[in-house]
Amino acid sequence: MRYELDFCNSFDKTLLFWIERFIRYKLTTLSNSNVLDKEKLALIIQELVKGTDSIESLKTLVKEARNIGLSGINTYYNPLEKLFNFLTKLGLASMKEIDEELLSDFLASYTSGLSDASKKNHRIALLGLFSYIDKQNENQDGSSHLFKIELKNWGGLKGQSGTKLPAFMNKAEIDRFLEAINNFEFSLDTQYRNRLILKIIIYTGIRVSEMLNLRLKDIYKEDDVYILQVRGKGNKPRVVMIKTKIIENDLAFWLEQRDANDDLLVCNKKGNRLTQAYVSRIVENILTFAGIRKEKNGAHMLRHSFATLLYQKHQDLILVQEALGHADINTSRIYTHFDKHRLKATTNLMD
Repeated sequence: MRYELDFCNSFDKTLLFWIERFIRYKLTTLSNSNVLDKEKLALIIQELVKGTDSIESLKTLVKEARNIGLSGINTYYNPLEKLFNFLTKLGLASMKEIDEELLSDFLASYTSGLSDASKKNHRIALLGLFSYIDKQNENQDGSSHLFKIELKNWGGLKGQSGTKLPAFMNKAEIDRFLEAINNFEFSLDTQYRNRLILKIIIYTGIRVSEMLNLRLKDIYKEDDVYILQVRGKGNKPRVVMIKTKIIENDLAFWLEQRDANDDLLVCNKKGNRLTQAYVSRIVENILTFAGIRKEKNGAHMLRHSFATLLYQKHQDLILVQEALGHADINTSRIYTHFDKHRLKATTNLMD
């Protein structure tokens, strides 16, 4: 039986459900030749079918399975417990907000002191989980959300094909995208909010989840810029800036319309937090309006576009790391692949 990716209103419960389903799948596929009590294993699997109420309860069942001789289950469970604790602290609203960069940051943060063997086990567990979800989720229209997580190059561990390059817009496409933001006909009650969201993301490179979690107190004006205090992965703070003239009008008009249940900077019509899926739909609409087509048209592509242009302009990898809030500079290193000026030197090799 398949389930919708975000079948539950609670992100924490949804993530727990998918981890439970995957662990149950591993319990039935790992070799049980050394299991001393097959009936006990069957009872554990039945408990997982019913579902647990917390990650601690799931941990207890996994421990019981290990104690009766099911080897290998901890290889999958332990990294996923860490992932659960990491992701549930970020204030995500949808499973769709999880992407390769987010998982790379998790691995960089949680495996830095581990051996290569342990790092590989963490990678295997994440690949297993999201491959399972790719196959098991289904929308009402029969389509599925595909994460396509590969994690081919992180922390010194290389896969068979090297690093997967993200989709991004070049400078000319970014100019067309920015023009389209201003010319696209949004509804009257969303136009200022939506333009504000898109401009902040494309001009600062912050994650969509970071944008949607911004509070009123997190943005203030200083000279000719707005300063945004962003809470990134692991609740780590950083500061980004955007020129006042870029968002001043949209911000002022939006704040007049804004009717929120708390101090969120942007919210939906009910005053609650927007979802990343909604922002991604806006981005797709703008891209279509501007005649720009990419392999991936989601909102996260704006962040990749910002980072690529930033590196091309300044050739400073540390600046990219600080601007994007990457825990590991190796995560930022991917943007050197788009340095055409550097690569152009290879054309003179035979001169």
